[in-house]
Amino acid sequence: MKEVDQEFLLGTAGVSATLLGTFIVGVFFYIDSDMHRRLSSSGPMDIYLRSATRWVFAAYSIPLLVPLVLVSTAPVLGAVTFAVLGVILMMMTVDTGRRLLVKGGSGLSRALVINEWLTSAAVLAAVVLPWVLGGWMPEAAAYVPSLLLLLASGFESTAALVMSQFDATKGLSTATTESAVR
Repeated sequence: MKEVDQEFLLGTAGVSATLLGTFIVGVFFYIDSDMHRRLSSSGPMDIYLRSATRWVFAAYSIPLLVPLVLVSTAPVLGAVTFAVLGVILMMMTVDTGRRLLVKGGSGLSRALVINEWLTSAAVLAAVVLPWVLGGWMPEAAAYVPSLLLLLASGFESTAALVMSQFDATKGLSTATTESAVR
């Protein structure tokens, strides 16, 4: 396997940090919005959104932390970091899938359902890929496909969460229109 440049790993961590920071800002703006107050009733959709937000944090944490560990320490610590964070992400994936299956978990959003299937497959592939490519003690290059896959999955999930809010807004405007007609 080819050796990976440390600058690439640090760049990957930088991209992940930027996406994570932007996501955090978006979450705070959403929590403070009138739409969140109208939709938040601790119903299945709100519980799923909380779970999905935790999932995005876990997904962005791997491409943020693993490259930093790989650049600064021994490969064994990189493998341990990846394995621990991978298990956490898999647990979060099961949690979001379980919450999506609850009646009303996805609200009116097909984007969330499609995203859940795609990211579940991506997480499974990303977690096993370093060991398939690099054996029991993968070199830094063996993590690159997984890191990129997790960055893409985190970005896709962020987009799906945003699109679900458009769907929720559409549902609110339909319900408001119907109640005004009565």
